Amino acid sequence: MNRRDLLLAASAAASAFIAPRAHAAPASARSVGRLTRAASIIKPRALKRGDLIGLVAPSGGSDPAYVEARVKHLEGWGFRVKLSTNILAVRGNTAGTPQQRVADLHEMFRNREVNAIWALRGGSGASQMLPLIDYKLIRHNPKIFIGFSDITALHLAILKHSGLVTFHGPTAPGPTISDYSMTQLEAVLMHPRDQTTIYMSDKNRVESESAVAGAAEYRIRTVTAGVAEGRLVGGNLAVLSALIGTPYAPDWRGALLFLEEIREAPYRIDRMLTQLKQSIPFNDAAGVMLGVFRRSVDAGAPADGEPRLSLEQAIDDHFAGLRVPAAYGFSFGHITNNFTIPLGIRARLDAGAQTLTLLEAAVSNR
Repeated sequence: MNRRDLLLAASAAASAFIAPRAHAAPASARSVGRLTRAASIIKPRALKRGDLIGLVAPSGGSDPAYVEARVKHLEGWGFRVKLSTNILAVRGNTAGTPQQRVADLHEMFRNREVNAIWALRGGSGASQMLPLIDYKLIRHNPKIFIGFSDITALHLAILKHSGLVTFHGPTAPGPTISDYSMTQLEAVLMHPRDQTTIYMSDKNRVESESAVAGAAEYRIRTVTAGVAEGRLVGGNLAVLSALIGTPYAPDWRGALLFLEEIREAPYRIDRMLTQLKQSIPFNDAAGVMLGVFRRSVDAGAPADGEPRLSLEQAIDDHFAGLRVPAAYGFSFGHITNNFTIPLGIRARLDAGAQTLTLLEAAVSNR
């Protein structure tokens, strides 16, 4: 039986699977709080060629062809690949029930042969998993975990309650991933250095200077000049704002807050930023780094031509008057050329020079 047939068989089995309770007991509010107070930052081991990468689907579902393309790409990049048990499960728009997805995540963290865990794709539903996760298991079995978009919920919860450095970067790469994104991945995951300045994508700069409609979304610009240092925390704006008021919401006081979004009308971006600001004022952050808010310039444009808030106005209303540095258009988000951001690592943002410098390695050589 070839791998595609195995994937099809796995899909049928996953669809018929009635999920048991997660192997580890869901973390209670009391145990989560205790772990949060005790947690300190833990770095996973650096990735190297030949390592075993576990693929999981914490959010949206996929089909066998999509999975197969990612497996082939990772194998071509020099890695071995292990698929989680329920990777092809389907329940509505998610890859199975929350219990199935948590069981797969636990399976990969528990497996000592797995060196890194990669989210297959984004979508929605990752936040459903948060009360079921065994954060102590993750802390005791640190390894690279990478993805973005809806995976933001897992990054923030794991950082807060396990202390593990995780990586806001491309979901499991396929044949269309850009050379820029691959180079950035390798620099952060495979070649730890005490200090790394992340350069912006030349292609994004070209797009920002072109006359193509929507190019303003890519325009790198300083909103409030200055230099700041702090630990990196953030992710997708909609997912992060939905965590406010829960035990998994991040605390960006003294941190470098980074945010990205896609296909959200500027008035909705304004609403979400207002929610964040009323939770913890942006001036309490060390600085703010905004990625490319792709397809948001004209999102939700009214057909009758009524006046509407622009993306630039929505950004400036919240960040132009800050006492801390802020810049827009960094090369991360739902874009072809994006860099990988390690959550929990100390970094320096220079909003005037429009640079981000990691001030420590994100992975260890142990």
